[in-house]
Amino acid sequence: MYRRNLDRLRRPLDGIGLISSDVFDTLLLRRPRSHRTRLMEGERRFARLLREQGFPIDAEQLFRIRLLAEGFAYRALNVGGGIGEVRLSDIIARQLAMLGLPADLMQQRLGLEMEVEKASLCANRALADVLRQQRQAGMRVVAVSDTALPADRLMELIDHFHGTGLVDRVYSSADIGASKRFGSLFTAVLSAENVSPSEVLHIGDDNVADHIVPSAMGIHTVHLPKGRIRHLATRADGACAEAFRTVRRQLSSPSSSASVTHDGRSFGREVFGPIVAQFCLYVWLYASQAEARGDCVLAFCARGGIGIREAFERVLARLQLPLSIPRENILVSRLVAARTALEMRSSTVLDELGREFATNTFAEVALALGGGEYHLANAWHEPFAPARFFAMLDRPDGQQVVEDITRQNQLFRRHLDAFSAPAARIVLCDTGLYGSTQRLLAAGIPERNFETIQFARCNYKRMSEEHFPEVSGLVVEENRYNPMRIETVILRYWHIIESLFEPAIPSVRHLNEGEGGAIGSNAGDISYGTIDAAAGNALLSGALDYIDRLGNGGQVMKDADIAWPRLKRAITNPSASDMGVLGVGPRSVDFGRRESVRVLEQTDNTDFARRLTSMKSQLWREGAIARDFPLLKSALLPALEFAHIVRRVSAHLHF
Repeated sequence: MYRRNLDRLRRPLDGIGLISSDVFDTLLLRRPRSHRTRLMEGERRFARLLREQGFPIDAEQLFRIRLLAEGFAYRALNVGGGIGEVRLSDIIARQLAMLGLPADLMQQRLGLEMEVEKASLCANRALADVLRQQRQAGMRVVAVSDTALPADRLMELIDHFHGTGLVDRVYSSADIGASKRFGSLFTAVLSAENVSPSEVLHIGDDNVADHIVPSAMGIHTVHLPKGRIRHLATRADGACAEAFRTVRRQLSSPSSSASVTHDGRSFGREVFGPIVAQFCLYVWLYASQAEARGDCVLAFCARGGIGIREAFERVLARLQLPLSIPRENILVSRLVAARTALEMRSSTVLDELGREFATNTFAEVALALGGGEYHLANAWHEPFAPARFFAMLDRPDGQQVVEDITRQNQLFRRHLDAFSAPAARIVLCDTGLYGSTQRLLAAGIPERNFETIQFARCNYKRMSEEHFPEVSGLVVEENRYNPMRIETVILRYWHIIESLFEPAIPSVRHLNEGEGGAIGSNAGDISYGTIDAAAGNALLSGALDYIDRLGNGGQVMKDADIAWPRLKRAITNPSASDMGVLGVGPRSVDFGRRESVRVLEQTDNTDFARRLTSMKSQLWREGAIARDFPLLKSALLPALEFAHIVRRVSAHLHF
């Protein structure tokens, strides 16, 4: 197939005025070394260079932070619709900033990257010969690549393997801020070369970026796919490298047998401190890439976002991390978002209302959404049925409810426009899990581009995941607790994360217009700096203590490696002191209601079997077992953990 496709290029190309060639795995062939193998080699060389200059940082730490910087950059790029591109210089700059290293190391690190590339590539002589033949016949040849490398570095690689003069110009997505995969890089090339699509022949290995997308634009293509053997060899190399890396990490991982803390502030400092700081670094990495577009705002959602913002700003200040993206606290809640979707008569709001008000009446739903006092007919006091709700609102006695909802939406849109009017991209920051606010706002205000970054993403509601591509769980993205992934332990006791970040203020239920037209709410003034997010919150106070003493991001990652096992032990096998530290009081039901639920319900039943069965309804089952079965917890808790392991393995085998 490869030779047959290449033979097409040996013939005269009637009507073609420009040949464009992909670079990697086309003009330059990669040896069977995976991306991670190449990255690790680069970081080993960088670690040696740093030691020579007095910075003793090991290669594993460099590699880990490089992967994070790269991963979150591409996540932010893809969620943002592929506008722009990830640049290697930005990735390295973020790596250096996280580790507190001098920014002037950039060029040396880029040089090492080029050394690794030159050792990992070889020339595609057959393609080069064909291109030279076409150039001798007067054809113009350019290289077009989706890459984090700038054009001058790509030209350096091409010249290194093929000599000078093979291509007339190089177009890099990193320089232009556009991608082949989305077609925009081809558009830029067509404009710069002043040619029409039908006059261009593009050559490349990727079926989507080098064949399907340009073909749809009217560009002729020659697809030169990577051979199956080379593909499998590269994957095998990556799997082996990752396996060895995992073993090394386990052998060198620090002991988690630290002394037990008995007060909330100490636990917050030693356990939640590194975990919160780690999350904040992830937010920074994501936001740093998002701000590259220049039309983005980072909005911290009331209530959980207020605590996140406090920790985040302190991490930025302490580590001197650069970030110019506008940041605001936003008066929003699921209820506020639901009103916007309701006004648009979106079916998504019916899903949410049906789940939240399964045992309520139409009138109670109307009261929550409208917030007024209504004189409603008897039909409104029937059990709530989502499928009938729009029709109920269309009744004469439902018009007042609709008008109140409309007024609330007008106030919210004004609030939104006040800080984000110029921004095409609004990044919401919240705790998690399902992303209901994202789903509802996207349905209610479709003209704005919302996306959400949160601590965790989980479809615990078992509803549609259509909005998940715009919702990123920066720490956890799992639908169930996975004993093999330690961070997922928070799904066993999610309320501790909510309690950690949420200040002692009510959820946003009603918006109002204050003096000068400023928009306020029942939650009061939530602008940054007006609320002490840690007031009465020993865990967050301790976490902020940790952040205020930080040295660099590398320290955070190391400390988090110790903190996560300690948190897992405290949640899945809590001691008496853990119960005291992690105990959460009644939690607000929210969504416009004043009811609350207890995380640990009291069980007065003396029957053993019934008490054991009642554990299923507890929001923190391990805590309930530790409280109600102190003598048996050493048997029951390991059995519960084993059940989770069996379920996970069974699900994996079934898949």
